[in-house]
Amino acid sequence: MPTISSFDWEKGSWASDQKTTSNSHKTTAKVCIAGDLAPIRDFKKIIETRPKSVYGDLLPILTTADLSIVNLESPLSDRGDPVFKSGSVFKGGQHHIKALTAVPFDVVTLANNHVFDYGVDAFEDTMDILDRNHIQWTGAGMSFKEACAPLVVNVNGIKIAIVNFSEGEDLTSAGKKPGVMGWDLPKIEDTITLLKPKVDFIIVISHCGIEYIPFPPPYVARAFKQMAEAGADIVIGHHPHVPQGIQFYNDIPICYSLGNFVFYQQTDLYYRKSGYLVNLELNKKSLVSLELIPYEINDPGLSLLKESKLQTFWEKFKEISLPLHDDKKFKETWHGFLHYYGINGFFDEISMIMEKIKTDPQKGAAMFRNRLTTLQHYDHWKDFMTRIVEGELESSPLWSRSLIDEWLTCKTDSFELKK
Repeated sequence: MPTISSFDWEKGSWASDQKTTSNSHKTTAKVCIAGDLAPIRDFKKIIETRPKSVYGDLLPILTTADLSIVNLESPLSDRGDPVFKSGSVFKGGQHHIKALTAVPFDVVTLANNHVFDYGVDAFEDTMDILDRNHIQWTGAGMSFKEACAPLVVNVNGIKIAIVNFSEGEDLTSAGKKPGVMGWDLPKIEDTITLLKPKVDFIIVISHCGIEYIPFPPPYVARAFKQMAEAGADIVIGHHPHVPQGIQFYNDIPICYSLGNFVFYQQTDLYYRKSGYLVNLELNKKSLVSLELIPYEINDPGLSLLKESKLQTFWEKFKEISLPLHDDKKFKETWHGFLHYYGINGFFDEISMIMEKIKTDPQKGAAMFRNRLTTLQHYDHWKDFMTRIVEGELESSPLWSRSLIDEWLTCKTDSFELKK
């Protein structure tokens, strides 16, 4: 199994010794996992007219996988009204199914903070268009039972289970109403435990965390490790919109954030314009190889990183991954973020929400409610206030604050100078 010492940081890959593979496990399955996809902004027209082109030279990688998985970050519907929620509201039309069929993707995960942006009717349209195009889905549903149901697929005789959950932002967790699979960790652990003797490989995919920073918050790291302890064979995260590092926990790979995929943001900030695919090869017995494939996001679409750009990416990726393997340094990454955010950051955020409540009460209330009910905000503010109470807010190492600052402010032209 992969470990921090056996991972090739210059290539972003790991491979087992094939000579040790028994004859009974020669058949393998190639799995490709991508991050967030939404037919929005500058990519909307490209998907409508030239859907394959948006993937650029990543397309051959996606099409050669035996199983391809992506996070669908919007409903696909021609009806519905936007809901009042804390953040942006996204929707693609039914014709934007082209974004998925162009590859085609085999599976989409739906446990995220945008799939219910236009209400239940639009969500039902999304499930319907996926079904009609033979694309399987998991992570959300019309009931709690449907939302929490794992997806089990047979690939080359190998049974692969996909377990998908999110934070359930804006109170979108399924319960007595339709919704996503939310932050019910005991339920997810039970699901993994029950699956373990019935399948060959378990992929856990979660949509969670704090946006735009290079490290996962402690509550995400704890949850992902719990999934590994319960029996997951790999844990994948997305939502932060920037790439975060890889950790090998008890030899289980954990990728905390894949970054943006086919998700366009109008910005010149470098880390919001980059991400990576996760390519796996596995057999009925174990993981055979793991490869991370970095790319950049440009106005016409995606393109693989090459030469000096690729080398620089791996140098930075190693820099944000190694602290994940050291408890002391990992704590310092979180303290560095709280220090960087600071009292001024808190005042700016509160002032922005208060002003919104004055000018647009429903939107402002949704923003404040989400700060109180979602772990990414609750843990952030709780730990931030605790550091102030204990007089430790401004006691963090410079290296951690510097990386936070780089991920939040580094522009594409500045990154080019690093090469």
